[in-house]
This record gives sequence, structure tokens and C-alpha cells, in this order.
Amino acid sequence: MSSVMDDPSLQRHFKGHRDAVTSLDFSSNTKQIASGSMDACVMIWNTRPQMRSYRFEGHKDAVTCVQFSPSGHLLASASRDKTVRLWVPSVKGDSTVFRAHTGTVRSVSFSSDGQTLLTASDDKSIKVWSVHRQKFLFSLNQHINWVRCARFSPDGRLVVSSSDDKTVKLWDKNSRECIHSFCDHGGYATHADFHPSGTCIAAAGSDNTVKLWDVRTHKLLQHYPVHSAPVNSLSFHPSGNYLITASSDSTLKILDLLEGRLLYTLHGHQGPASCVAFSRTGHFFASGGADEQVMLWRTNFDGVDHSEVLQQKPASGHSSDTQPPAQESGAGGQSSQKSPGAGQQDSVPAALASTLQHIVGQLDVLTQTVAILEQRLTLTEDKLKECMEMQRQSVSEN
Repeated sequence: MSSVMDDPSLQRHFKGHRDAVTSLDFSSNTKQIASGSMDACVMIWNTRPQMRSYRFEGHKDAVTCVQFSPSGHLLASASRDKTVRLWVPSVKGDSTVFRAHTGTVRSVSFSSDGQTLLTASDDKSIKVWSVHRQKFLFSLNQHINWVRCARFSPDGRLVVSSSDDKTVKLWDKNSRECIHSFCDHGGYATHADFHPSGTCIAAAGSDNTVKLWDVRTHKLLQHYPVHSAPVNSLSFHPSGNYLITASSDSTLKILDLLEGRLLYTLHGHQGPASCVAFSRTGHFFASGGADEQVMLWRTNFDGVDHSEVLQQKPASGHSSDTQPPAQESGAGGQSSQKSPGAGQQDSVPAALASTLQHIVGQLDVLTQTVAILEQRLTLTEDKLKECMEMQRQSVSEN
């Protein structure tokens, strides 16, 4: 039996922050993890053993967000001190700094070509900057409260943002217009991001739920009421088949988007889990929490190489008869819906189809294993009954 459906496993913890961890990101080669914290420091951890970590000091207040550039040559950090810093993630840790907003900068994110930077702030604005000259290009202004998060779509044409005004907004980068506002979150959306295919967005909510919407039709595709406290962060697996979430209920949850159900609940952090991110290949993920720790996990359950799947992007067409969002069921908000990008059956890439077939095979093996175990249990119970019967007889005889 191969490692395709093994459970995720905790590899290492990194200790060094002196306050809650707020954000983390993997470098493109997975050799480094950057983390930001309320302690105003940025840390760079080496995933390879025996390699030292670096502490970068420069921000005057809490660091709210960190992200590596696609090439890995730069690391951007956002802070409550209203600035953004661009660090060279090496021993020296040189950085350039610019005053980005008039309020706390909550989020910083590179475009996939590494040329532009997106920032979001408590001053209610989202700004776009050129990376190389740190020159302000333009801003997106329609939110009426703090903006928690802003991300570019994979092709760089759209922007998604989430705000304490209880909306998630979709913007056209070229026209700088807001295309749509998703208003059906019960609370405010703490974090939003694009599916790797660019066809849908996910948002984490203070109402304890995660929601996925179609970018084109603006329909709600999936709804996961699986946490018991606000969801603080989410990250898509690069294959687009899984989503991982971090919540103040102290758990991480892995959702299977193809099946529309909860796959794993992971308990690692003491207190709220504040951030989570998959590595660029999806073989690892990292989580951070109020317990000041960064944890590195091996994904395991996804042993298949998804590079072929990534080359053949999932079809962007959805079947028009999307089912209504799943309501919470006894099994913790499991939904029977098909995934974003799954569309009709014939649009599923071959590699993905074979992966699914393999998973079904694994499930068959598991079912058989469980059946054998049940038989053994029954035998054991019978043996136990015999023993007890014999004991009883010998007691009564004496």
C-alpha cells in the first residue's frame, strides 16, 4: 500500500517568536519558511535540519503578514507600523522600507510574475505598487471598514479582498472597478484567496465558516461550517483538490474539495491557530499560533505527484445546475457537492482521474481491512466469552 492516503504528520516545531505568530509563507524551493509575529519580528526558518534561523528586526510594531516573492529572492512584510518592508532573505537581512498606508497594513502579496505588490490596510484601501521601485501605482477604494486581506488571481487580472465591512470584493485590476461584492458572510471575512485554477475564491469567516464562490457566476459553490470559532486563515493545495484552514478553536482542518467534505482535523497548537500555508509543491504545510510556535507538517495523504495536473489546468466551466450549498450535517458540515473546476466528468484531467481511481482503490483496501478487523474482533470476543465461561465454571465448581 503506497503512502497516498497516509495521515498528515508533524515534522518539526520552530520556537523563537516572543508573541503570537500572525502569518507564514514557504519559499519557492521549500527550504525556508518565513513567519511574522506580534513581537514585531520576521523570522526565517530553515526546513533542513541543522540550518540556522534568522531573526529580522526593523518593524516598530506587530508584523501582520509575510510573503516570499515567486522567485524567493525577496520577502515582503506588512506591519501595524503602517509600513511595508522588502527583505533580502539571507544572513544580512537587508531591507528597504516604505510608508504604504495611513493605518495598519494587514496584508501584503506579490503578483505571480513578481512585478507588483498588493497591500491592504485598516485605512480601508487596497494599493498596488511596483516592486522594483516601490512606486505607488493605484488604489482600490470601496470598502467601508478595515481590509484584512487582498490577493491577485493566478493570471494577475483580478484581485480578491476581504474586509470587516462583511464583504468579499472581486476587482478588475485593469479597469480598477469592483466587479462584485459577496455579502453573504455572517461575520467579517478574515482571509480570502483564489483557487489555483483561478475559477473560484475561498473566504474564511469570523462566523466560523469557510465559503467558496464561483468567480464568473458569483454563485456560492461550497460552504463548510466545520469550525467552532472564527477561521483565521486558509490555503489551497497547489493541485486545487484540498483546502486547509486554521481557526481560533485551535484546530487545523483539511477539506477535500472534490468530495466536498472534511478530511482531517489536526490538533497541534495550544490556543488559537492563526495562520496556515501549503508549500509550493503541496508536500508540506506550516501552521502558526498564539502559542508563539511555527509547526512544519508533512502532507502525506497526497503522495501523488500533481505536476501533470497543474499543467492541464482544470476546466473553468462549471455545470450550470450547481447544487445549493450544503447545510451543516451530522458529520460536521459535509457536503455532497462537486468541486470547483470539476465541471462535467469529461473535463477532469486524466492524471486527476487516475488519482481519484487510485484513491477509490485505497478506500476499497481500507474497507477490506476494516472488514477483516471486524472479523478478528468477533473472534476475539468469542474467545473472551469462552474464557469467561470457563472461569465462571471453575469458580462455581470450587
